[in-house]
Amino acid sequence: MPNRRIPPEVKRCAINLYDRGVLDLSEILDRVGFSERTFYRVLACWRETGNVIPHKYGLTTGRPRAMLYDDIDYLLCLVRHKPDYFLDELLFLLEENRFISVHYSTIMRELSRCTISLKKLRRIAKERCPFKRAAYVAAIGQYTPDQLGFIAYLVLFKVNEFIWK
Repeated sequence: MPNRRIPPEVKRCAINLYDRGVLDLSEILDRVGFSERTFYRVLACWRETGNVIPHKYGLTTGRPRAMLYDDIDYLLCLVRHKPDYFLDELLFLLEENRFISVHYSTIMRELSRCTISLKKLRRIAKERCPFKRAAYVAAIGQYTPDQLGFIAYLVLFKVNEFIWK
């Protein structure tokens, strides 16, 4: 029989028929269309967890990752802040600030898992213009922090007002 997904409703129905003694096991298997081994596997899962579908999220396979989610977030913040960091600089910052020692390949693998490639990093680094950044800092520098907070509040208020209309 080919590999296929059996709907959970069919599995529950087969278990109910078996538990209540309505039909023999051979008749149940004939009607639902899966093997005896599959039936007993579903029955064991039902009795163990109360569900006919085994949950995969609790099982870990392979070697545990060297970097935790917070470490990866820190790495992404570093890359977004300055995308032209070299891998050895990222490695040094992770050792100094997060107290983890990983290999270059681990950093590159985690960045690729987060869909950040060297091509994207190079493009972001090329798009950064120091003159535009300096012009922005000069333009925004004329306001006090209170004024900037008020402007942000007005923008949020207008957005909410627009949404609720």
